[in-house]
Amino acid sequence: QVQLVESGGGLVQAGGSLRLSCAASGRTFSSYGMGWFRQAPGKEREFVTAINWSGAHTYYADSVKGRFTISRDNAKSAVYLQMNSLKPEDTAVYYCAADQYGSAEYRAVRYDYWGQGTQVTVSS
Repeated sequence: QVQLVESGGGLVQAGGSLRLSCAASGRTFSSYGMGWFRQAPGKEREFVTAINWSGAHTYYADSVKGRFTISRDNAKSAVYLQMNSLKPEDTAVYYCAADQYGSAEYRAVRYDYWGQGTQVTVSS
């Protein structure tokens, strides 16, 4: 069982930066693949980025490639999302998720555990 808690969301102007954190409980965090997803009002949840268990492999949605960076610290049982050059269209609730098979997975159905989400609002 893994519990995930996101933090770091907030209000930022377009062009600004935010760093989201996801703290995980459980002794097996280092074996999980981790992903970030987001959901804007009236829209479906969409994939943002993912990282495999070791951190060696990452995967980004085209919409965030070059602006967002995912990383993890297995010693701290945490995964991070550095978001730069933010745009109003990045406004959403951001969720982290854990995949017990350890891969950098873009499909939401592959994830076993989800956090409660953190709101990111980018003003124009």
